[in-house]
Amino acid sequence: MRIALSSYRSKPHSGGQGIYVRNLSRELVALGHEVTVFSGQPYPELDEGVRLEKVPSLDLYSDENPFRRPALNEFRDALDVAEFAGMLSGTFPEPRTFGRRLRRLLTPRVREFDVLHDNQTLAPGVLALERAGLPVVTTIHHPISADRRLEIADAPTLWRKYTKWRWYSFVPMQARVARASSRVITVSETSRNDIIAEFGVDPARIDIVPVGVDVDTFTPDSPARERVLGRLTTITSANVPLKGLSVLVDALALLPDDAWSELVVVGTPNRPVERQLDALDLRHRVRFVSGISDTHLAGLLASAAVHVVPSLYEGFSLPAVEAMACGTPLVATRVGALPQLVDGTGDDDAPAGLLVEPNDAAGLADGIRSLLESPETRTAFGHAGRSRAESTYSWRAVARATARIYEQEIARADR
Repeated sequence: MRIALSSYRSKPHSGGQGIYVRNLSRELVALGHEVTVFSGQPYPELDEGVRLEKVPSLDLYSDENPFRRPALNEFRDALDVAEFAGMLSGTFPEPRTFGRRLRRLLTPRVREFDVLHDNQTLAPGVLALERAGLPVVTTIHHPISADRRLEIADAPTLWRKYTKWRWYSFVPMQARVARASSRVITVSETSRNDIIAEFGVDPARIDIVPVGVDVDTFTPDSPARERVLGRLTTITSANVPLKGLSVLVDALALLPDDAWSELVVVGTPNRPVERQLDALDLRHRVRFVSGISDTHLAGLLASAAVHVVPSLYEGFSLPAVEAMACGTPLVATRVGALPQLVDGTGDDDAPAGLLVEPNDAAGLADGIRSLLESPETRTAFGHAGRSRAESTYSWRAVARATARIYEQEIARADR
């Protein structure tokens, strides 16, 4: 098959979209398919055999210079002006503007591809390509309405609540596009149920294919592993309330000083978390890293005594599966798909960690402490996690299942 894989931004490290695009495209090529990735900034890192066609935006939300003001000579057309105006008005225009750019780019080329697989853009421009004759499959990792609800509830003032509402004003557009999409892939039963409830998508048009993990890179024997006694890790690719980092920081303050040595956060801190660390005198024991390679990340996860997932919601959680593949035990919240990942789905599945209630710093601290005090339990959980990552979550299995959905959608469109 000739596959177009689109993603409005594809952060290559510590973010689900870029990791999903890179690994799925690589394995589809290994299965004999032709794959061209269409992406806006940040562009993905891709493997040999995968083609990249850049769909440049103004890159207004780059990690290095967020909410930047482009120079006049950077504006190429009216769409760039609309994108900048959207940012100035407090909205997030990238999904819609990427969809329009993709439509402009692909409409004259629909016969070059057998299928378009869109990665959560959910913009009208993608639907227009389907109307132009290109079969479309859409991945929705989870409905962003959950993020919106949690962030608005967490905002401390009416003005902040309003600005969050403005930022997430693209969500109703995504809901409308999701309802009109012919075929949707999502990553867990939890996400499927949420997409039905939040976006009103017909259940008959939703397939479940889990996100995969590179079990050859993410391994207990990672060459980049460094042994640090009492190390904890967590990943917050987007430092928002949904990820629960502030709850984890509160939990650390409840642990005995000698119970743990450091927390390494893969992500960047925001000001509220920095103030929280200073207030609790924990700044010197919490380290943030970002932009690291998969090899470095695998070594970091493999070196941890415990990997913590303190989220208030997770449609799937690729970081949890990556830690499992590294043989690192989990302490995770009992939300979304995390119970399924940690406990497994079969009667004979052994747990890969402990589950605690969300938004409960004391319960999270108790879970972390109990694992740190029991090397035998950590070893048992680590073995179970590695075994399940190998048997259930390899990218090759994900690519095969995804390709079958492409074939079904192409056949349906031809009828």
